[in-house]
Amino acid sequence: MPLLVTSLKSPIGILNLLADDQILIGANLSTISAFKIGKDVRVVKSIPVISDLIGDYFDGDLSAINAIKTRQEGAAFSQAAWKGMRKIAPGKVISYAELADRAGSPAAVRAAGTACSTNAIMLVVPCHRVVKTGGALGNYAYGVDKKEWLLSHEGFL
Repeated sequence: MPLLVTSLKSPIGILNLLADDQILIGANLSTISAFKIGKDVRVVKSIPVISDLIGDYFDGDLSAINAIKTRQEGAAFSQAAWKGMRKIAPGKVISYAELADRAGSPAAVRAAGTACSTNAIMLVVPCHRVVKTGGALGNYAYGVDKKEWLLSHEGFL
């Protein structure tokens, strides 16, 4: 079965999605080519269920994206960190240190930051909900303005 790819207009820009059937394996604001995919891909107008749930999120149902199944390649710590990110409720943030602790390695704060920066499924694996100790927003691959918008949309800012 081919991978499905689509681009959706969103309040933060064009959101590109890549799915393996009903499992989201990529989401970015850069380009479809950033997914580094092979030839077995089908461009579609929308990805069933996933596109609707993301639309619902932007329409105000902040928990809608929790129903989206995800999968991405990565080391054990990154997997644990991504799983931890998915447990951060909308409107809440945690620090990189807390993420490291939740991922099972309290001293691995830099690795927690790396897990955020290498997250291939932005928004749905909500790395935007991870901030610096002390509350400063920290970096965001697509710009701090996008992180601010998302956190404002979710009621944190």
